[in-house]
Order: sequence, then C-alpha cells, then structure tokens
Amino acid sequence: MSASAQPNSDSPPAEGAAGAATLAKASAENFPVAPFFLPAAWREDLMRVYGFARLVDDAGDGDLADPAGTAALLGVPAPPRPEPAPAAAPGTAAPHRPGAAETAFRLALLDGLERDLDRVFETALAPSTAAEAPRHPLLRPLVPLVDRHGLTPEPFRRLIRANRVDQTTERYATYDDLRGYCTLSADPVGRLVLGIAGLATPERIAMSDAVCTALQIVEHLQDVAEDLARGRIYLPAEDLDRFGVTEEDLAAPAAGPAVRRLIAFEADRARTLLDRGAPLVGTVRGRLRLLLAGFTAGGYAALAAVEDAGYDVLAQQAKPDKRRLAAKAAAIFAKGR
Repeated sequence: MSASAQPNSDSPPAEGAAGAATLAKASAENFPVAPFFLPAAWREDLMRVYGFARLVDDAGDGDLADPAGTAALLGVPAPPRPEPAPAAAPGTAAPHRPGAAETAFRLALLDGLERDLDRVFETALAPSTAAEAPRHPLLRPLVPLVDRHGLTPEPFRRLIRANRVDQTTERYATYDDLRGYCTLSADPVGRLVLGIAGLATPERIAMSDAVCTALQIVEHLQDVAEDLARGRIYLPAEDLDRFGVTEEDLAAPAAGPAVRRLIAFEADRARTLLDRGAPLVGTVRGRLRLLLAGFTAGGYAALAAVEDAGYDVLAQQAKPDKRRLAAKAAAIFAKGR
C-alpha cells in the first residue's frame, strides 16, 4: 500500500497511546487518508472516520495495540489468555486461526463498539439530554462529525458487520459473494466521504461503490500471503477451480503459472471496476476532486505494481511506486476520470 497518506498534526487527538497508534496507521494505506491540501476541518473529519474504521478492523483482526484496555473501556470481559499455536507440518507454517475464546472476544469487542456507536448517535441527536457519551476516545470525535454533516448510522454499522463476517467466513464461493462482502467492508468509507462533502447523490454513490470495491479487491490481491497466514482466502473458490489453483499453491513461496493467471484475471476485474467508478472525479471540483483522484490513482498504481511483479503476489507484497501514483492522480484530476 502507498505511504502517501500522512496523519496531520492538526488531526483530532486520540487519548492515549493506543488511539494514537491506530491513527498512525493511515500512513500505510493505498490511498491518501487526509492529505495536506485539504482544509483543516476536512482533514480532521476524514481522520475521525479513518480512526473508527481502523479501530473496528483492528478489533476484528486481533491487532489492537491494547486489547485489554479497549475491553475495559467498552465494558467487555477481559481478553482470554493466548492459546498455543497449532502444530504445523515440517517446513510449513500453520495458519493463525483464532480459537473459540479469541473469536468470542473479538465478537464481544465488536458488540461493544456498536454499543458505543449507539452512544455517538444518541449524544449527537439529543445533546441536551443525559445520554451517555461515547466511551472510546476514537468514537468521541464522531459526535460533532455526525451532528455537523447529518450522517446516518448505516455506513458505520456496515463496517462493524464486515468484521463480524470475518469471524465466521474464511472463504468466498463466488465473485458475487466477495462483492457482497465489499459492500460492508469498503463501500461505506466512500459513502462517508461523500456525506462529509455534502455531495452524496445516487449516481455518485454508485460510482464511489465501484471505486471502493475495486480498492478492496486490489488490497486482497496484494495480501494473498498475509491473508492465508490468517487462514483466510479472498480469491473466489469458483475462480481457483477455473484456473486449477489449490490452497497449497497459494502457500508456496512464489506464484506458479496458474496462480499468476488467476491474479491477472482478478486484477482485470478490479481495473474494470475502477474504470467504472473513475468518472466520479469529474463530478466534483476543487480539492475534493484532487482527493478522489488520489483514491482512484491509488488503486491503479497498486494494480500496476501487481502487474510489474509478474502477478507473483506470493514472493513479496506488491507496493505501488509513489511517483507513478502521483502522476496517475494528476492525470485523473485533469481528465476527470
């Protein structure tokens, strides 16, 4: 993923090291989260959305910097003791699949975050009442955001639902199934950006969904090896069968010809989605146009990196070139697509 996105010094502060560590992950995303050229208020709002989305993902993936502290904040039972890693065959690494206790803990965290999200909207909609304020420092800044832009709970809830799906679903039978997952895990972010900008229309939402789903699929292509280490495969099973690829092939240190053909096929699908959604850039003006050009260019640059690697996403993670990303963003900005 591109390192083009840097948290800004005037981003909303998160209380405690765990909140700051979550926001700092913005620098590792494919797309610019809150770039310098946006007005300070926009940067703050986008970092608030990012902080929530990253927190939810980290809770679902077991990547929280302080799981015990987060559990205590949310009123969730303490995390279980780490379970011993399963034995692996000689010369192989066993996938890291959480046990029943860890899965239950992750689901409890997600439930706790959804309850805290309820507090966000209760406080925003009735600030003069005795509604309980959100407990987590990354959710408290959502209150003025929701109030100022009239945001609805649905996009935020979808992000939580996506991480619940991750606790029970490790494989996707069809491309349509994967697309359905992306409507939960990726599309809400674009919808929130449009909501913050006050430019959400049905036509723009459809194009935004195409771009966001494409970005999610590209990320899955970059992270095949990492996802497999977690016991997950986001390549549709019907496509593995079509190209004669087995899970053992995906666990190899380098991609064979069949895997490369499969990755090229999925990359073409992602590019088609990007092409479908890129005209969104031309429907807006000013600095928002530059932001959306950066989002879209991040997807194209990541696809170019996958192609440059010969579609071997197993030997190393394909990282987009910063100069290529900047050039592509400039071209998309100028053409409006």
